[in-house]
Amino acid sequence: MTKVVDQEDMKTVADCILSGGVVSIPTETVYGVGCQFGNKDALEKLFVAKNRDHSKAITLMLSHLEDIEKYAYVDEKIMNVAKTFMPGRITLILKKKDNVDDAMTNGLPTIGIRIPECQYVLDLIEMTGPLSVTSANLSGHKNTTNEQEVLEQLDGRIDLVVRGQTSSTLASTVVMLTNDEVKVLRKGAISEEEIKEAFYR
Repeated sequence: MTKVVDQEDMKTVADCILSGGVVSIPTETVYGVGCQFGNKDALEKLFVAKNRDHSKAITLMLSHLEDIEKYAYVDEKIMNVAKTFMPGRITLILKKKDNVDDAMTNGLPTIGIRIPECQYVLDLIEMTGPLSVTSANLSGHKNTTNEQEVLEQLDGRIDLVVRGQTSSTLASTVVMLTNDEVKVLRKGAISEEEIKEAFYR
């Protein structure tokens, strides 16, 4: 049985994450599910909980723009995009730095990075450090927008879910910014045209 807590009980959520737990949290897009970034055992639990294919990497969620360059290579164009849309409904796929364990990206040379426009999540990251977060659903199933929908898919598969209601059913735009080009991998609230305008300005 998955534990359900209120958003005010952030310490319980943070403690669960720091002890290797997998938790589901509301964001400004859809509900997310995640664990502490860098914890390989917790990451494996996350994959199992979602029935997720190990070939698909999990997004790194940060709370500050300046932290991006700790994990990925950035240039002026990439930072233009980041400063324009972050915090916000966008995930940047960038070339990862060598200090990032391959296990955190499932062996891929890139890493997805997102800074959410959700104060609750930003405050949580301040308590736990960076998180590995993906959508709170079984792979191939619909996105979730409240704790009840999360429980319908993940009850007993994750440690904890935070009560809430998201204002959107649309996940973030996912865009690859490598080799000096813009490639949208998943359409979302931010269009390819808007991203290109920021990238090439």
